[in-house]
Parts: sequence; structure tokens; C-alpha cells
Amino acid sequence: MSAPGVGFEYPEVEVSWLKRDLLLFANSIGCKADELHFLYELHPNFAAFPTYPIILPFKHTDKDVIDFYARSNAIPIPGIPKLDAKRVVDGERKIEFRRKLPLDSVGRQFFIKSKVLGVYDKGKPGTVVETELLLVERVGSKDVIFTRAVGSGFYVGQGGWGGPKGPKAVNFPPPEGRTPDATYVHATNAESALLYRLNGDYNPLHATPEPGAKMGFGGAIMHGLYSWNTTAHGILQTFGGSDPANIKEFQARFASPVKPGDTLVTDMWKLGRTEGTPEGWEEIRFLTKVKGGKVCLTNGRALVKITAPKSKL
Repeated sequence: MSAPGVGFEYPEVEVSWLKRDLLLFANSIGCKADELHFLYELHPNFAAFPTYPIILPFKHTDKDVIDFYARSNAIPIPGIPKLDAKRVVDGERKIEFRRKLPLDSVGRQFFIKSKVLGVYDKGKPGTVVETELLLVERVGSKDVIFTRAVGSGFYVGQGGWGGPKGPKAVNFPPPEGRTPDATYVHATNAESALLYRLNGDYNPLHATPEPGAKMGFGGAIMHGLYSWNTTAHGILQTFGGSDPANIKEFQARFASPVKPGDTLVTDMWKLGRTEGTPEGWEEIRFLTKVKGGKVCLTNGRALVKITAPKSKL
């Protein structure tokens, strides 16, 4: 007998994007002027920053702002209690890159296909919902996969309903006792979340203090995926020459909230070609902290083609 909610498929969602969306995303996650191939549409090697598809489950085909709560509450999961999307934060995200993303979706049909992998009752702290999301292009009767993402949302204070506790998490800690091979520093400011939300994630938690105050965060917090994406940028810039073809997988677990104005410090370790890693790729482990504060991203792992020195695209 399957666990509650497992295998439930959400209705597929059509998604779309334009070059302008790619430019906004790259700007919002900290791409720099020496990475014009992410920031200038007429650059001969103009490309999407590879993690861009992670925003599409929020954006859909929207060209304007939307009611985040109404959309999040639209489709309940059968077999589990109704969960309140006003009290949800990111748990963990992993993305696998299968194909290069086109510069826009004009004249093509793209969809997000998503299903529930597990719903886990963590008692008083809350409930975890794990999902798989595929970005696919519909070509005739076939769906061609561009990215596969596995993620979890943590519904704060909404546990204790008698569901399964869930499997033990697989961890990817940094190598013990070893100095990082590189460190990436990224400073946020009071407007960082307000810019990032224009990509399509309009959760009020990241714009106004009231939701965060009710959840015990003391006010507005940064999107978890902001820290996740800026860290992906730091790793690709540091080890992959900012070439979008040089990253195959990226994942991290959200450990604590980040406040607007915090500075993020990511320590990175090269592990070389580890067991199960395809030829030509190397594993990077990483840990992101708030400068002077807590760890905010753990379980950090990426597969990268390492280039040195940085390539000039």
C-alpha cells in the first residue's frame, strides 16, 4: 500500500519565457559585467543561466504579478490534511540538466509535469512534501525532458496528523578537516528579494514583514531559492568558467533563513571524479553561511566540468 499522497500527479502547467526573463534572472542572482553572455541579449554566446527553469513552476506563462497564495492553495493533495501555503518554506532542491534551454519559448510548447514523491509528518514542527518536476517540450506526441528537479516544501507547524516520518536523508557533507578550495562571497541588500520576486515567485513572505513575523522569522526573509541560485552562480563562476555547459547537477538543503542585507559566504571543496560520476565531470561539495551567523545551505553538491583559468566566452 502506497503512502498518503505518493504518486499524485498535478495537472501539467504550460510555461513560457522570453529573453527579457533570462536577463532579469541573471541580474537578480548576481551575474557580473564580465559575464555578458548571461546579461546581454546580443552577445554571440548569449545563454540562459542554467538554473533558470527552477523559477518556471512559479512563473507559468505570467506576464504580470499573480496572487501567490491563491495559486498555491488551488490543488490539495488527496489523502492528507489541507496544508496552508501561507506557512511554507523551501526544504531542499536538486536539479539535473538534460538539455540546453532555448533563449525563449516562442513558437514552442513547454510544460511542467509534477508529481508527489512523498508526504512526511515531522510532528509538531511541520509536514514535508517532496515533489518531482520535469520541464518538458511537447514535440508531436512526445515529451522531451530539459530539466528534472526534485524539491521539498516544509509546511511550518502543520504536522502531527499521523503520516509517515519519511526516509533518512542522504547527506553530502564537506570533507572533514580540509581547507576549502575556494570561497565565494555574495552580499544581499534590502532590495534583493524585491528584485528576485519579479522572476515570478511572488510569495509575500519575501516582500512584507507580516507573514515572516507570524512564522517566527521576525520579518521578511529572502527566498530560499535566491540563496540557492546565487550559490549555483558562484560555483559555476569559480570552477566552470561561467560556461552553462559546465554544470550537470546542483543541489542544496535549506537550513536557516537569510535576511535582506545579509552577506552569504560559500566554502567549496573539489572532490574530483567520485564514484558514479560521469567521465569528465567532478564533484563539488559546498556549505553556505550568513557572514557572522548561521549556516543557511547544507548538503551542497554539484557536478561540474572544471576549467582553469576562467574561460572568456
